[in-house]
Amino acid sequence: MRWFRLAVLYTALALGANAPAIGAEADIAALEALRAGTMKKLVFSEPREVAQLPFTDPQGNEYRLEQWRGKYVLVNFWATWCAPCRKEMPGLEALQRDFGGKRFEVLTIATTRNTLPAIRRLFAETGVSALPILLDDGSALARAMGVLGLPTTVLLDPAGREIARLRGDADWNGESARSIVALLAGDG
Repeated sequence: MRWFRLAVLYTALALGANAPAIGAEADIAALEALRAGTMKKLVFSEPREVAQLPFTDPQGNEYRLEQWRGKYVLVNFWATWCAPCRKEMPGLEALQRDFGGKRFEVLTIATTRNTLPAIRRLFAETGVSALPILLDDGSALARAMGVLGLPTTVLLDPAGREIARLRGDADWNGESARSIVALLAGDG
């Protein structure tokens, strides 16, 4: 009986030591189970490094994705002329407003040809004020990250690696997306 108890204890400790913890490394199976509706397009993958090419803000300040390490980051590549991009912007705004902070951030990066007045007009028309205006004018970052169409949204883990990707638009303010983000941000 003593050996049996030791075997059970050893197995429990081994499994507990190897289980991914929500917060450090998200439990992908738990996240996948939350996908419904348009979030079914969110495809999780093994973590992989992402390009660290610069992108800018309207003042010309340069940024790289590595600057957001330490939190989960939803990087949305979009354009003002893209109707599905325009449609999902309020949902991305809601995620940033409700979950943005120490553990989660939404970055919207306008790629291809977008004028600053058009971006500002779109943000004003859709009530977007919590999202940053970030620019990938020459599309170098989007190309390096394999963005083949717009919108494309990439989820980065706290180590700055891609862990999921969604091609096309999605309901980012829907119950499924909010549940996924809540789990990542530690609010679930």
